[in-house]
Amino acid sequence: MPDSTPAFAPLATERFVLRPLRAEDAAELHRLVNDWEVAKTLARVPFPYPRQLADEWIASTLEQIAEGTAYHLAIAQPEAEGGAMLGCVGLTIEREERSAELGYWVARRHWGQGIAPEAAGRLARWAIANLNIDRITASALTDNARSAAVLRRIGFRDAGKGQRDFLSRGGGMPVLLFEAGRADLAPPVAPPAPAPEAALAGGKPILLVAAVGLIDPDNRVLLARRPEGKPLAGLWEFPGGKVRAGETPEVALIRELKEELGIDVTEACLAPFAFASHGYEAFHLLMPLFLCRRWQGQVTALEGQALAWVRPQRLADYAMPPADVPLVALLRDFL
Repeated sequence: MPDSTPAFAPLATERFVLRPLRAEDAAELHRLVNDWEVAKTLARVPFPYPRQLADEWIASTLEQIAEGTAYHLAIAQPEAEGGAMLGCVGLTIEREERSAELGYWVARRHWGQGIAPEAAGRLARWAIANLNIDRITASALTDNARSAAVLRRIGFRDAGKGQRDFLSRGGGMPVLLFEAGRADLAPPVAPPAPAPEAALAGGKPILLVAAVGLIDPDNRVLLARRPEGKPLAGLWEFPGGKVRAGETPEVALIRELKEELGIDVTEACLAPFAFASHGYEAFHLLMPLFLCRRWQGQVTALEGQALAWVRPQRLADYAMPPADVPLVALLRDFL
């Protein structure tokens, strides 16, 4: 077991905390999961559940978090409320497939309290925004209507049927398959309300967004990752934002760069470069891209977003929104 808990900031939900398991959780973990009504729904949990296995499994979860291969977390009350463990929720990463598998369980005495959707939904949204994955999969026994309802409630789509080996049942069992991508886990998007003359013939409003390729002295380009809770969370994009009523794209960029990155830019330092035109379901995006090599201040993630300075030849390695992708080749060739 690692000497200390890996550096992983606990995730807060409305009522609970999702945190790495601790060695001192072993006895409670064993007591809660060594229950046939719980164990029979879990593919990787034997029944009866040996006490020693709790210690070994907790040790393995800490190693996996440190390696970034899986995130198995305790669902617990906040420490101020006693910190009691209520169950577990976890993700196993499939790096080559850019996907993860979601699993969870809640102690029987806490069923019916909405704990599973609150915890599983929070972890799924965090993962799609912060890990290099594009989708999350899950499964539930065909007779486990409660679990299937949880997955549908948090945005998962039915993806067919299959079979999985269940240690607790000693063999294969039929399961329902589910999956979710960014669009499934994102909050609803209200279409913009532009002036009537800005509407397309097809009825979609046009959304004007200004973006910028900030280029540092090493010829690297700044990308920002869309944070959890926003549409297209987890994708990397050029900094910028919506153009407000009465603003030019340049004025909007100057404002956005100050608000999001804490830097001061003048219009003279913004050079028009290219533009993107892309149709989304609810609106059509028009996005002029500027280039900027000079600014004042230190680039700082003021809104908690992840930032990356990327060499031009590596830009295509970063998953980006559809509207940004065509700009990558143009920028790479120019630089």
